[in-house]
Amino acid sequence: MNWIELRQCFDFAWLVPFYARIKYDYLNQKGTFMHNEVKISDSFYYIGGSDRRLALFENVYPLVNGASYNSYLYLDEKTLVLDTVDRAVSDVFYGNLDYLLAGRKLDYLIVNHMEPDHAANIGELLLRHPETTIVIGDMAQKFLLNYFPDIKANFLIVNEGDKLSIGKHEFTFVKAPMVHWPEVMFTYELTEHVLFSADAFGTFGALHGDIYASKNNFDLAEARRYYTNIVGKYGQQVLDVLKKAADLRIDLICPLHGPLHRGNLNPLLGAYGNWASYTPEDPSGVMIAYSSVYGDTALAAEILAKKIVERGLRDVVVYDVSKTDSSYLIAESFRVGTILLCATTYNAGVFVKMEDFLHDLANHKIRNRTIGFVENGSWAPAAKMNMKRILADLEGIDYIDESLTIASALKEGQLPALDAIAEAVVARLRPEEKKVEESGSLVEAAAMFKLSYGLFALITNNGERDNASINNSFFQVSDKPNLVMLSVNVANYSADTIRVTGTFNISVLNEEADFGAFKRFGFASGRDTDKFGDYEGETGRSVNGLLYLKGISNAFFSCKVVQTIEAGNHVLFIAEVTEAKVLNDVPSMTYAYYFANVKPKPLPSIKTATDPNAPKQIGWRCKICGYTYIGEELPPDYVCPLCKHPASDFERVEL
Repeated sequence: MNWIELRQCFDFAWLVPFYARIKYDYLNQKGTFMHNEVKISDSFYYIGGSDRRLALFENVYPLVNGASYNSYLYLDEKTLVLDTVDRAVSDVFYGNLDYLLAGRKLDYLIVNHMEPDHAANIGELLLRHPETTIVIGDMAQKFLLNYFPDIKANFLIVNEGDKLSIGKHEFTFVKAPMVHWPEVMFTYELTEHVLFSADAFGTFGALHGDIYASKNNFDLAEARRYYTNIVGKYGQQVLDVLKKAADLRIDLICPLHGPLHRGNLNPLLGAYGNWASYTPEDPSGVMIAYSSVYGDTALAAEILAKKIVERGLRDVVVYDVSKTDSSYLIAESFRVGTILLCATTYNAGVFVKMEDFLHDLANHKIRNRTIGFVENGSWAPAAKMNMKRILADLEGIDYIDESLTIASALKEGQLPALDAIAEAVVARLRPEEKKVEESGSLVEAAAMFKLSYGLFALITNNGERDNASINNSFFQVSDKPNLVMLSVNVANYSADTIRVTGTFNISVLNEEADFGAFKRFGFASGRDTDKFGDYEGETGRSVNGLLYLKGISNAFFSCKVVQTIEAGNHVLFIAEVTEAKVLNDVPSMTYAYYFANVKPKPLPSIKTATDPNAPKQIGWRCKICGYTYIGEELPPDYVCPLCKHPASDFERVEL
């Protein structure tokens, strides 16, 4: 009997996991596997890795600094991994995993996304740990069996809202179809409020030692390029899942690519809200994309850019579509509000590189943009007609009537046509500019220098009564036109009032504001409290009729809403500054100054005050007013009895 006949008589599949284990043990003894894990919290670890050699993501998108593949491990009463990694970083993944498991079995693998750059190691993982139960959605299970048809595993099929406990940590699941595959789900860890977001909130680029997003470890432009190209056409699906996540307290976002996000998540969520709703991130931004064979169309594009800048717009970018990868052009198209296309006619159509970009733009379903055209054709110009044909199905597009047709080379007499296009762009971005110049601007530029990451009084009026609340999320987003953004919790009465009236004032609190002001304006709701009823502080009224604070404020801004963006449990108001004035030179109230000098210091508990050697108590302290709740666990629906802030604004303390 030969080997083939012998193999047919016996099934040696049972030997495979033993072989894999022996192979690993041998290599580990030889020092082949090293570990490079990062501890996130007690029993919670990052076990992914970075591939800096990768040149093309998905073999399409160029990378400057590779990519990271993120995986996470919990060591609780039971052990659990969230997603595996790409084959390129398998060694560091297994080095981290086996070092941390230290001989323990792996109880669970949660699969949030079945794309091979995250799921490629599922087969190998089960050879090493056949005891593992795969926690997965029903559609993802079908995908898994497509990739691994012979896999033998225990499956736990989960649906939205199901829960899984591994000891101190409990997980629940959120369906996220088409973000960006149909089987995707998010996992939410309830104990530490961690959202595992699959490909959402990811970015291109390897990590640099620090796994958390920071100035040096997070590139918004690359995050934008990642989102717009990978997920961009599924904006509604992204908005749907963001609404699902709005009810969750999220302290940490763990994506499958790029750094982890913690702290103030509003800027990130605001950016995603813009991208998903196809709202220009920089409304006054202008992108000029051109195709040029011999340089004449390129010259027209450069002259047009100069003419726009001469009219006061500074956010103007120019790209040669033949030299610039389409992924960068798509990302810029999501960022800016105006896209100007300058193209040569080619084979009675559009130059091939421009045609490729436009089809890509149409496939990503960009909308709500202003688009203008310059075409070139030596004998039968047809570029503009064909460009509009490719973009015909896009929604919310404002086409600029003014255009230019060049016959081979730009002529002196055609420069006024470029002036007309530039004027049309500026007119759409600054329609009130002439009126303001004639009447005299009410906006003092110096008032902008009073803004900081600090505390403000947000003042509104519902038509019957003035109201104010404390806010910490107000900043400038554009200087031409002068636009600001205000973030307000959707549950706040101020948010309801602004939605109806479209106006609000911001008073920049200064270091003379005492704790009484914060209690008055921040510890009660305007729905049932007249906050100015017996207010003895000095106030004034701006041109829009709303109050502003004097004395305890060093500047105020009057704002008119031009755009509203839903962003989870907050709403973002993009507003035009209609009036701004400096009131005094007292420094602005920062968060640090408030906590160090204004907010009363919490008193020690009676027990520890009378007996320093008594065992410490565990409590939860409100970060807003200092009220302390005594108890090991803070109820998730707890509301501060003093300032009415939710449990998310409490911090755990020892008393």
